[in-house]
Amino acid sequence: MAVVPPQPGSPEYAHALRYAWRVCSVTGLGLVLIGVSSSTLNVALPEVVRNFDAGPVASSWILLANLLASTSTLVLFGRMADLLGRREVYLLGFALYTGASLLAGFAPDVALLIAMRAVQGLGAAMILANGTVIVTDAFPPDRLSQGMGVYIGTLSVAQLMGPTLGGLIADTLGWRWIFWVNVPPGLAALAWGVITLRKVARGRREPVDVLGNLIVFTALSAALISISQGALLPGLLAAALVPLLVLVERRAPNPVLDLTLLGGRMLAFANLASLCNALARASLILLAGLYFQAARGVDALTAGLAVLPVPIGMTLASPVAGALGRRTNPAVLAIGGAAASAAGLLVLALSAGADSPYWVIGIGLFVAGCGSGTFLTGNTTQVMGALPPGSLGVVNGFRLMIMNVGVVLSVATTLSVLTASVPPELRRQVYAGTLSRVSPVALQQLMAGFQRTYLVLLGVAVLGVLCAAVASMPESRRSTPNA
Repeated sequence: MAVVPPQPGSPEYAHALRYAWRVCSVTGLGLVLIGVSSSTLNVALPEVVRNFDAGPVASSWILLANLLASTSTLVLFGRMADLLGRREVYLLGFALYTGASLLAGFAPDVALLIAMRAVQGLGAAMILANGTVIVTDAFPPDRLSQGMGVYIGTLSVAQLMGPTLGGLIADTLGWRWIFWVNVPPGLAALAWGVITLRKVARGRREPVDVLGNLIVFTALSAALISISQGALLPGLLAAALVPLLVLVERRAPNPVLDLTLLGGRMLAFANLASLCNALARASLILLAGLYFQAARGVDALTAGLAVLPVPIGMTLASPVAGALGRRTNPAVLAIGGAAASAAGLLVLALSAGADSPYWVIGIGLFVAGCGSGTFLTGNTTQVMGALPPGSLGVVNGFRLMIMNVGVVLSVATTLSVLTASVPPELRRQVYAGTLSRVSPVALQQLMAGFQRTYLVLLGVAVLGVLCAAVASMPESRRSTPNA
């Protein structure tokens, strides 16, 4: 028998809404914790590298270990929550993330730091895989969009706080506090979650696609090793695993990658556009932060302030695009946003010099940020608005994983292309942010590397514009994924 939701105006409705906003405060803390942590490290990475005297491979894996662990287990922890309880897995994610942050700050060497970053990634996957579902279950249907807007909006707060906070901590308290600063809010979020979140009935027990998850993890790991180290064999392994993954997923009852979601042209190309946008967007703050520290020799705080146009642009554009979406086809917003992202990257590619005026670089960063915020709003609305309610959760999980794959590959590709411009013995200086003090010749090579990297990201962004345009074309026969 279907449960009738409480009607607006009733005492039950008011009580349900009060509980929903408390739930939103818990899940919002989760997004802030993860968002601030990742963006602070993007700016403070040179400080960490200098402390451990880390080589280029270890330096890149300080970032990649977290992204790999979270991306490859995102769907797995969503499935596990149905078996073990969504509240329990979500709170375990807080505990894991907070504990790993504490231990990362005590890390005596870079190997243990990378291991703790991977554990942080597991905790982040538990939080991200379940936060949206918890919010959806808590809010009355007529107030869900409002609650979801506040929930997603907290990520913008994290993006604004992170770069400046990271630079300030690195310059005043030292790199260990980049991780220790996560502990108090992590413990507070865990305690508030234990008090606030109600236990809910476990979902239907469905088998977990263990083999599919293992293949995804192996393929992603091999691809990252190939990109970051320029090794051919891991790249061939990753390519060989793709057809195997397709074969396994077609036969799996609950696949980690539901390939039926790519059946229609709109879904297929909208997801490809999302992948391209993530590839072009995700490493922009990291790349710009390295530019200001390695090329211009500024401190971490100054670099954190210098990259703020990106999150400011995203924060301003997202609500404006949401308001325009009421009167404009979301496909138009997706295409326009993707085009603006490409335009911003073009400005950055043309101004990639050690003496370029900051106002030009700032415009490029701001336009790219505005484009990404507009694209994400339009692309999400386009996909989710075209589907029957029964498939929303499945499609959203698929989109999130595809986007996270783009984030992982973006960081790996950016670091690989950038550091390939200087001799191997000087690549550590790029990560440490000290190249401008070492060799004027290498600095000129690095400037060419920044321009080359921006051009690569620009090419991916242009491909995203084309995919978004194809996704907007009407289909002769509507195709929807299986629920």
